[in-house]
Amino acid sequence: MDSKYNITVGQTSGKHKLNAPKNVVFTGSPVLKKAKFEQQNFNTSSPSVFHQRKLLPVFGVRNKLLAEIHKYSSLIVIGETGSGKTTQIPQFMHEVKLDRDGMIGVTQPRRVAAMTISQRVAQEMNTTLGELVGYSVRFEDVTSKCTKLKYLTDGMLLREALLDPLLLSYSVIVLDEAHERTVHTDILFGVVKQAQKFRTERSLKPLKILVMSATMDVDHFSHYFGNIPVVYLEGRQYPVQVFHAIKTQEDYAFSCLVTIFQIHKDAPPNWDILVFLTGQEEIEAMAYNIRLISKDLEGKCVPLKVYPLYSSLPSHMQLDVFRPTAPGMRKVILSTNIAETSVTISGIKYIIDSGMVKNRSHHPGTGLDVLKVQRISQAQAWQRTGRAGRESPGFCYRTYTHQEFDSFRKNPIPEIQRCNLTSVVLQLLTLGINPASFDFMDKPPVEYVDGAIEQLKQLGAIESTVSPKLTATGHLMAQFPLDPRYSKIIISAKDYNCVQEILTIVAMLSGESVFVNPPAKREKAVAAQNKFYSTAGDHITLLNIYRNYNNVAQKKIWCQDNFLNSRNLQYASKVRTQLSELCERCKVPMSSCGQDTEPVRKCLITGLFMNVAELQREKKYITVGSKQVVSIHPSSVLFGSRPHCVLFTEVVQTGRCYLRQLSLIDPQWLTDIVPEYARKHRLTSYAS
Repeated sequence: MDSKYNITVGQTSGKHKLNAPKNVVFTGSPVLKKAKFEQQNFNTSSPSVFHQRKLLPVFGVRNKLLAEIHKYSSLIVIGETGSGKTTQIPQFMHEVKLDRDGMIGVTQPRRVAAMTISQRVAQEMNTTLGELVGYSVRFEDVTSKCTKLKYLTDGMLLREALLDPLLLSYSVIVLDEAHERTVHTDILFGVVKQAQKFRTERSLKPLKILVMSATMDVDHFSHYFGNIPVVYLEGRQYPVQVFHAIKTQEDYAFSCLVTIFQIHKDAPPNWDILVFLTGQEEIEAMAYNIRLISKDLEGKCVPLKVYPLYSSLPSHMQLDVFRPTAPGMRKVILSTNIAETSVTISGIKYIIDSGMVKNRSHHPGTGLDVLKVQRISQAQAWQRTGRAGRESPGFCYRTYTHQEFDSFRKNPIPEIQRCNLTSVVLQLLTLGINPASFDFMDKPPVEYVDGAIEQLKQLGAIESTVSPKLTATGHLMAQFPLDPRYSKIIISAKDYNCVQEILTIVAMLSGESVFVNPPAKREKAVAAQNKFYSTAGDHITLLNIYRNYNNVAQKKIWCQDNFLNSRNLQYASKVRTQLSELCERCKVPMSSCGQDTEPVRKCLITGLFMNVAELQREKKYITVGSKQVVSIHPSSVLFGSRPHCVLFTEVVQTGRCYLRQLSLIDPQWLTDIVPEYARKHRLTSYAS
């Protein structure tokens, strides 16, 4: 890499111009020679699908592997990255008719993996997606009665278990990417293990379990599943050269941007770049900057195409990332950690790792869920590095120093030990399982479980915290694939005659931000969006946006004119349709309060009463439940207005704790709607 290379940032934000270095210097960074690359020919034609399958390491051990799968009811398969385990092993089992008595279910921690892998397997099996091979993710089911290989998120299999605790639709369950240890994966371990045991005891058709991963604590997993055997597969990981920043970088996002163009200047066409960032807003801002800078480089470098990749991106947009780059071009993919595992993106030669991830952590002391950007673990750093060595030797540029890497924790904390467990406890109670006695692989802290039970009691989902059993409301709440607080709000909406409005708001909160704020057109964007703003707060603003969006014919053009993200509004529309169908099934009648926003804000309190903050004499906000000092986020329409009492959706921690997605509420409403909570958590205006 040419360390003399500087880039002109153009119209980016002021902090980037002032603080960021003009280039990032890496340890042992190679100088790329353009002349060498011009002599190379790149063959863009791919071999046949069957030939590609035969090249995978797992293909050579097919018969041995099937013999082990036949022999044992449960098996751990450790397959290095690129071994082909996720796409091939389910096909092998189908070929020997292990799906004779039920489907082969393959769980994935991420929706994008479930969708892309199922599409690839359908192509390899020469079938239409949704027939023999299908997938199921939240708010999207592409399966049919003839589906035999079903790729689905762990959350979706858990929801299926609520209706079918013995998972009788399946003959084999493959728990893939088990090392990720999401909350749903950890619960599934116990649920699947119990289903297998009960089916054996009742002489029902047996359930086979495969636990698969590229890396894991094998002894821990084997012991949990009853000292089951482990099979190791060789991978096809090519060498990846790793370079660390020589100096600590003040702004990791800008360092990534600089590094992209340091690489782009000299790298040959079709050598693509994958950049790991933390979230949609950061990704969209960087995509804008890359496109801006690329215009200045037209004719000097190969054409550059930018693709975002994050969980709430609509399915067809996510799939665009996996299409081969056109000859003579370069693809830059800006991704959250969803590209860390499972999926292979062809053409990736370079990884740029910011070393950061956005995680949600629960603080039982305050009762708040905090969304925080923090350092990744060493294990995650190596997972990211491996993305560059899937098809050929590659390079990984880490925008952090070697000393900083050494200070990272070895492995990420399992999600079940750091997040709010209210949804988990509700699902376990629906399955008739006592959370206190559930067979967790790693038990969550007692205070997290107790806090979840207490919250369910406050929401009316259970009658007692001593011997928790679901109420009629609790059973209804479990029908919705949502945080229990939002399920409660939807169920309560019929009492406030605002079901239509609440469905819209919950759907809008289910995805990423709908606002587009390009730095160069910030004032124009604010002026366009201003007409939707409501003095009642962000929730009503979202309602106004959706109502207007729903009433126009040319939706894409309208979104463009109003600086709104059409993809995210499209996603919200799809989610709303699904929630509406669930309401119909749960006999929640449709109703509307028209232009009156008071019933909507009152209804939000029924589920989010624990998320209330009050303005103090010192002009600071303090959360009513935990007495934590917080501020209104600058993105809120209520920023700068200092209302006396607000309800909020989430807390984001950067340097300070900020409240996001707020609504103006009357303190008296708390007393009227949740009198017991209001009595225990008195507002200062009443306490004085």
